[in-house]
Amino acid sequence: MLRITMASSCTQLCLQCRSLLCSKTVASTCRYYTQVRHCITVTGVPTKILNGSSIIKANQTTTQARQRWKQQMFCYSDLAAKHLATEAKEAKDVEETSRADVVAYKSPLLPIRDAVPVTESQMSLDLDAAAAAEFSALEVISDEEAVTISVHSAMPPASTSLSDYVDQSETLSKLVQLGVNLFKLEQRPNVGSMLLRLNFNTDVAPRLLFLKQIGVEHSRFGFIITHNPFFLTESLENLQSRVNYLKSKKFSNETVASMVSRAPYLLNFSVKRLDNRLGFYQQQLKLSASNTRDIVARLPRLLCGSLEPVKENLKVCEIELGFKENEIQHIIIAVPKVLTANKQKLTQIFDLVHNIMKVPHNLITKFPQVFNSKYLRIRERHLFLEYLGKAQYDPTLPNYIALDRLVSLPDETFCTELALATLEDFYSFQKTL
Repeated sequence: MLRITMASSCTQLCLQCRSLLCSKTVASTCRYYTQVRHCITVTGVPTKILNGSSIIKANQTTTQARQRWKQQMFCYSDLAAKHLATEAKEAKDVEETSRADVVAYKSPLLPIRDAVPVTESQMSLDLDAAAAAEFSALEVISDEEAVTISVHSAMPPASTSLSDYVDQSETLSKLVQLGVNLFKLEQRPNVGSMLLRLNFNTDVAPRLLFLKQIGVEHSRFGFIITHNPFFLTESLENLQSRVNYLKSKKFSNETVASMVSRAPYLLNFSVKRLDNRLGFYQQQLKLSASNTRDIVARLPRLLCGSLEPVKENLKVCEIELGFKENEIQHIIIAVPKVLTANKQKLTQIFDLVHNIMKVPHNLITKFPQVFNSKYLRIRERHLFLEYLGKAQYDPTLPNYIALDRLVSLPDETFCTELALATLEDFYSFQKTL
């Protein structure tokens, strides 16, 4: 019975000692953390206020960071040693008080046997990180250091202008060198994203080489791509087949190159569509194959644009203006632009020449270049001749003035040869209109 009582008393005494030991350990641990944090705070260098004359070198910053790190490590080691000594003393006092076998306590926060040694490489990385943390965006640096700074320029994720991508995109930068107008291209939907996806070596260069092989001048590359960027997505096989078709219709190599240079969308149409267009003009105008090739070679956009304006202009010439079929043929062969001209312009010029100047249909057909002139130019010159009493357009009468000379001569020649007046008189008359 006495043994059981003594064993119970020893057990309660051990529990009291253990409780006392844990409470003291927690208190000492809190004191240790407070001391370590105070040490780091004291050894930290306050933020410096820089002015124009203070220039902090990067190597000095690194050295200062290294010294502060060493000071913190020494302070840390000193506090650790004091903490261990205190813990050992407290453990010894508890052991003497309890008179029991208590295992020597070791702080769980600082396990000496399980500590991982700090290598020199890790120390160097910590010092570099500390030095980098010292740099500030407002820190003043020297010109030599500023030159050595290199910033990687990333491609912007989104932008409303292609100019933001020129420095990062090889395709865009080389297209600019070719004379491509990126401002015009970015106004068109989906064209900008399409160009950014193209690779210059595999997508652009082979098609530029194709243009060169068919005879297109290098100076026209920028114009063609600016007006028809989708040419870069056409397969080389399709492009070659369309060129071969035009040559099979007896278009010369020089003519094909000229047509492609002036009508960039020409090679985007299939062979079937090109054939239908040529057949339409030959049958609708009742022209020979030679005349059809001639008007298409002089105005290649006839193969690219819509046929509706062409049909409407033909009806205007026949119904509203009153020209016969053979007269329309002669006008189209001489001035193919009549097929694509503005309908209002055609009727306005015809009304001036036929109804005011009293020029008959046969003379207009003989000089169809009048439809390719400016309405204001014809009107001013006619009124000036009428003011001088020289507005005479009948070839059977004296002092006859031909329509082609009226609209084609420069102002000075018109005044001296047709109006028999000075250029100053003509300019003064224009101010009265």
